[in-house]
Amino acid sequence: MLKVTDLRGRTPSTSELRRVMPRGGTDVNSVMPTVAPIVEAVKEHGAAKALEYGAQFDGITPASVRVPQDVIDNALETISDEVRTALEEAISRIRKVHAAQKPEPHTTELGPGATVTEKFIPIDRVGLYVPGGEAVYPSSVLMNVIPAQEAGATSMVVCTPPQAKFDGWPHPTILAACKLLGVDEIWAVGGAQAVALMAYGDDSENLEPVDIITGPGNIYVTAAKRMVNGVVGIDAEAGPSEIAILADDSADPVSLAFDLISQAEHDLLAASVLITDSEELANQTLKEIEERYTVTLNSDRVKAALVGEQSGVVLVDDLEQGIAVADAYAAEHLEIHTRNAREVAERIKHAGAIFVGEYSPVPLGDYAAGSNHVLPTSGTARFSAGLTTHTFLRPVNLIEYNKEALAEIGPHIIVLADDERLPAHGEAIRARFEEQ
Repeated sequence: MLKVTDLRGRTPSTSELRRVMPRGGTDVNSVMPTVAPIVEAVKEHGAAKALEYGAQFDGITPASVRVPQDVIDNALETISDEVRTALEEAISRIRKVHAAQKPEPHTTELGPGATVTEKFIPIDRVGLYVPGGEAVYPSSVLMNVIPAQEAGATSMVVCTPPQAKFDGWPHPTILAACKLLGVDEIWAVGGAQAVALMAYGDDSENLEPVDIITGPGNIYVTAAKRMVNGVVGIDAEAGPSEIAILADDSADPVSLAFDLISQAEHDLLAASVLITDSEELANQTLKEIEERYTVTLNSDRVKAALVGEQSGVVLVDDLEQGIAVADAYAAEHLEIHTRNAREVAERIKHAGAIFVGEYSPVPLGDYAAGSNHVLPTSGTARFSAGLTTHTFLRPVNLIEYNKEALAEIGPHIIVLADDERLPAHGEAIRARFEEQ
């Protein structure tokens, strides 16, 4: 089912590895002609235009953009005790991890009377997008809201699509998750129009614009985030989800098969990649996949993802080459199923998140490991990170020198300013020490 790329007996360069690894992806530019008019229309006409697009794409218009508080309150009563308990446990674990991520201010003394203090200021107003199409993602509420709260954001809005079967309001489980987290501002808007409305707001409807937009979405949401980037900050341009598994002959092919299948369940374009130096393990895993994927609920979606160009098996000579291949691929999720898995994991340089050993599968991170599941895709883990508390913080330096400290460094500043032919910079220093 999965195509096989055999790298044994070769030493491919990093450039070649990036070309030959299974990779799908989407062309965000291809939908820009569709998305640009939506963003511009919402920028010009606000909530009314966003609701108009919602009626076109979602087939429903909510009674208001903002979800009433009683609808949010009632949603919590609709979920089962089991779901509520699971959400509460996940919240506890995610909050504990993200609280620990918040850095402390620190001061560097460069000499008597010369200090630079770095402090961290939370982004003031945060916009969080939560998808609501074919699937329901209360986990995305948790993963976006909690780090923003732990950073100290003072205001936030969750945007999620209206649902025809729920009278035009978002899915109750989404609302219930918001209620458990204390989020009371929810807009029943989805798609590119939601991103535009968060970026530009609407004074007539008392919908305040945000300063940063985070959260996953389809290609239209991604294109809209690209368009408003600069007006507001964004977390990333997320592509289809992906897993890579680095395994040797000690791995359990049944576990590997289940993990590859579970990732393929996300999306038709989801990527499932196995990297191994054991041809026997690869064959056993492929056999297990064939026997097991047909019985899962989303088997058609799984099959489409597994046979796609983005999924496959990569055969390597040894673990060293396997690590090099994994780093070149830079997976969103990387599982390590080898002997001494922790030691191998410590050697990985490029991955969104690393799952160590048989009992740390990706679904753990999707829901309740405590880590965040909003991670870089499409190889961008080589230079970007997943969502954390840091995403919602801005480091700011406080520079404080007294007269003596400035006098000590001043001559050097004057020399450098003159060398750059910016003499007024030096004069601004010199003037402080000349008698008037």
